[in-house]
Amino acid sequence: MAGRFPSSRPDWSNIDIIHRGVLSPRSYFFLYENEASALTGSQDQSRSIYLSGVWKFQHSVNPFEAPQQFENSTYDTSKWKDIQVPGHWQLQGWGNPHYSNINYIIPANPPNVPFDSNETGSYVRKFSVPTDFAGEQLRLRFEGVDSAFHVYVNGFMVGYSQGSRNPAEFDITSIVNFAEENVVAVRVYQFCDGTYLEDQDQWRMSGIFRDVLILAFPKNHISDFQVQTLLDDDFKNADLVVKVATKGQGLIGLKLLDSRGATVATKSEQASNLSTTLTIAITEPKKWSAEEPYLYKLVLSFGGRFIVQNVGFRKVEIKDVLRGVNRHEHHPVHGRAVPYDFLKNDLLLMKKYNINAIRTAHQPPDPRLFSLADELGFWVIDEADLECHGFCAIDKLTLSEEEKNLPYAEKQALIYTRPGRFTTDNPDWKDQHVDRAVQLCMRDKNHPSVVIWSLGNESFYGRNIKSMYDAIRAIDTTRPIHYEGDRLGETVDLLSKMYLSIEELISFGEEPNFTKPLILCEYIHAMGNGPGNIKEYIDAFYAYPRLQGGCAWEWANHGLDVKGSLVHGQSYAYGGDFKEEPNDYNFILDGMCFSDHTPTPGLIEYKKAIEPVQLQSFADGKLTIANRYDLVTLDHLNCDGFLVADGYKNPLGEIPIPTGIAPHTTAEIALPELDAVGVKGEIYLQLNFSLKEATAWADSSHLLSSSQLQLRAPTKGASTAVTTDIPAPTLDITPTTLTIVAAESTWVFSLTSGKLTSWIKSKIELFHSHLGPEFDINRAETDNDRRHDAVDWKEKFVHLSKAYTHSVEWFTNALTSSVEVIVETRLAPLVLSWSINIITKYTFRGDGSLNIHCSGNPAGENLPLTLPRIGFTLGLPQQFDKVEWFGRGPGESYKDKKLSQLYGNWTSTVDELFVNYEFPQEGSNRTDVRWVKLDSGEASLKAMFGTQDGFSFMASHYTWKDLYESKHPHDLREKKKDYIVLRLDPDHHGLGSGSCGPKTREEYALKPRSFEFEIRLE
Repeated sequence: MAGRFPSSRPDWSNIDIIHRGVLSPRSYFFLYENEASALTGSQDQSRSIYLSGVWKFQHSVNPFEAPQQFENSTYDTSKWKDIQVPGHWQLQGWGNPHYSNINYIIPANPPNVPFDSNETGSYVRKFSVPTDFAGEQLRLRFEGVDSAFHVYVNGFMVGYSQGSRNPAEFDITSIVNFAEENVVAVRVYQFCDGTYLEDQDQWRMSGIFRDVLILAFPKNHISDFQVQTLLDDDFKNADLVVKVATKGQGLIGLKLLDSRGATVATKSEQASNLSTTLTIAITEPKKWSAEEPYLYKLVLSFGGRFIVQNVGFRKVEIKDVLRGVNRHEHHPVHGRAVPYDFLKNDLLLMKKYNINAIRTAHQPPDPRLFSLADELGFWVIDEADLECHGFCAIDKLTLSEEEKNLPYAEKQALIYTRPGRFTTDNPDWKDQHVDRAVQLCMRDKNHPSVVIWSLGNESFYGRNIKSMYDAIRAIDTTRPIHYEGDRLGETVDLLSKMYLSIEELISFGEEPNFTKPLILCEYIHAMGNGPGNIKEYIDAFYAYPRLQGGCAWEWANHGLDVKGSLVHGQSYAYGGDFKEEPNDYNFILDGMCFSDHTPTPGLIEYKKAIEPVQLQSFADGKLTIANRYDLVTLDHLNCDGFLVADGYKNPLGEIPIPTGIAPHTTAEIALPELDAVGVKGEIYLQLNFSLKEATAWADSSHLLSSSQLQLRAPTKGASTAVTTDIPAPTLDITPTTLTIVAAESTWVFSLTSGKLTSWIKSKIELFHSHLGPEFDINRAETDNDRRHDAVDWKEKFVHLSKAYTHSVEWFTNALTSSVEVIVETRLAPLVLSWSINIITKYTFRGDGSLNIHCSGNPAGENLPLTLPRIGFTLGLPQQFDKVEWFGRGPGESYKDKKLSQLYGNWTSTVDELFVNYEFPQEGSNRTDVRWVKLDSGEASLKAMFGTQDGFSFMASHYTWKDLYESKHPHDLREKKKDYIVLRLDPDHHGLGSGSCGPKTREEYALKPRSFEFEIRLE
């Protein structure tokens, strides 16, 4: 006997099969029985029923071992488990999530996918159809299924579809029963040939992850429509053009309502064959923009049913600055099955943080996002479900030795160009690519918030990209088309780059006679503690007309709380936590929000960098401000002023903003008399700009921008005055220690370690377990350090460095009523010969205070290219938990991530200072600090830095080694110290965004050069 397995090529591994039985793609809309119901926008009142909820589920290792004939109505699923739809089966007890950034998680053999290891989910549920749906076309609609599926109703195969983040709609009219329950059965495949086009940087998870519905369309119905608002050259008047595709005969009714519900225009026409165009001239319509999202409501009627669509009158031109983010769909428990309220909260938070644009990385999102974006006001770059990044891993390993030695840019060009042969430039894959472009455009074409189409991400370049462009352009001529992979701009309408340095960005801005504008579709990679130097990018966008802004990578971390791990004291999972191979570790934690979608310090800094109002200068009692909105004035804002100094914050009241300040222009604000009589030291003028009235996304008085200008610099030397009328401390000497006694302080100094080991103040020990100030240069590496500076730090054994005592000298200084101890140390690593030669002078004063003066000179061969930090680390008893300081605050700050933090007096507990990054790393620093005080209620320690710029402190319950050795927050919690680790640092290495992009800029780098600083402790 002869045979063959399988007997025919499976749909899910057949490049020629994309859909079976799927209806033509259309706009996302619902039908209603009357206009009033339609205007509510409630899908519950539409002619639809939801099949989302609890389904029966069976998990199999591959399609061939899945239960046979499960689609039959009589099949017994009573012993199957329950599963929630929408959802992923990997998050509900079957299989595991798999995180990969670039690499495919199947053998790269397109279009083939494994037969034996292709997890398969069999879903079954029963449903009833209302009797008033009888006589109408019934459509079964899936909004998203990953990665492919066959669907059956009452034992009959309805069809097949792939394209995970695109909808699929099937006609089930002829097989539905009204007198009894129906059975829908769905077989979902983890992998299909389309998987090669869905290699996005995200968790790989499967299942019915968006809603499932049944829709009732009458015999005569609107099958699709397209809305265009064609403004004249003066942007004054417009034609509203609505193309309506119908099935059947009848009168098409059109009504346009303004935001108050008043009728603006009406029109009706008899439906012609297949398509009818209705055009209405609208005189001076209010315009829609991300800054003023004025919406009209379009009401269409036909066949006794009504449709409502948001309409925003606008024309897309690439002129202004995108202050955007890349948004993946993510929920910490449900994965890409994002609940609506969670989605809405994302967009509300974006608006509150001055974000005006969203790139839907790297796939079409939940369709409900767009109505929210219309209403709240966002420019949306809507991206097709396309990424083939994994093929570059093949070509990277096939480079010749000569090619491996090419400059980085040339080598990357080869790696990025050649892989197009697999899919992007392969004619066999044309239909697959074009289908994804058409699905994208057809679904979302009617939303004013969609201003740019994007053909996908990191899929190289070739003929199929051109075909995608042509397919979209055939549908929509009103929006520009983007694709970063078209690096020479051969096809698309604007250039797009990722992760350019400031210098590279400016070089594009300075290019003469450019023909296409440029955006950064990804920049300032927000992984862990960072990103640094955001301001320089934003300033470049405004300085050069060609540069049209960009979208930060990315909105939120993708950590997963699987099976209630957080409840059980664990942490959000990242790559490798499920033992999956290959994985890209914690690269999934690269967002401006934590995994619960609360802001990180990076988002706070981004809000500041992209604020719509900026303070520019102050002279002669007048302040110059800049309006960085693109289309509106500042008339909707209030301004409140303050004078801020150490121990002083004086309200100036409301500051009038001149009316009519045009976008991208400056204006002067007249200030009241700035009375700061008696105020010592530096003084700052602070202006807060807030909303006058509530909006759809924020209450009135919501703070949009808060900035300071220094009016008076600190007075040099004011904080280091010495009192000489108090007797000098006494000195007791043993072979290994010095004991120094003043009026209220007793110090013990170790001669062997060359450091202070005890300070008793008013009978209370200030140091925990002899942990007095010790010079140190280490910090736990950040995600941004890891690929750049931290490589050098490890090679140079920085982590094994410590200060070794060479000599200690001491004497009593009667002129200053002090005992002075001078220590020569050599900070050096094991193994290598580089060092920092340090001289530290401790001045113990009779008034009980201590002055530490430190100078250092790096020397020797193989010095590190940069240092993590320089400063002193000490340990305090845990009772010293109340922290006060004057300087930047209240949040975390570093030299290149500090502008969001304002000068003032701040208070906190030690635990409140801590930033709990989901991958433990350096954090919780406060920079540009004049003094910091830790108080136990019975005693205190105050460190003063005088007028020295750039001083930082960090107080937490963790050492740098605790952070460095921990891989999750729950690991770190086990290392929590029963004392306070306090760092006092004159300088720190900046952050940059080197996790995927430029490393720390030279001006923010801490180079190994001579230094000198002073700290006063009391």
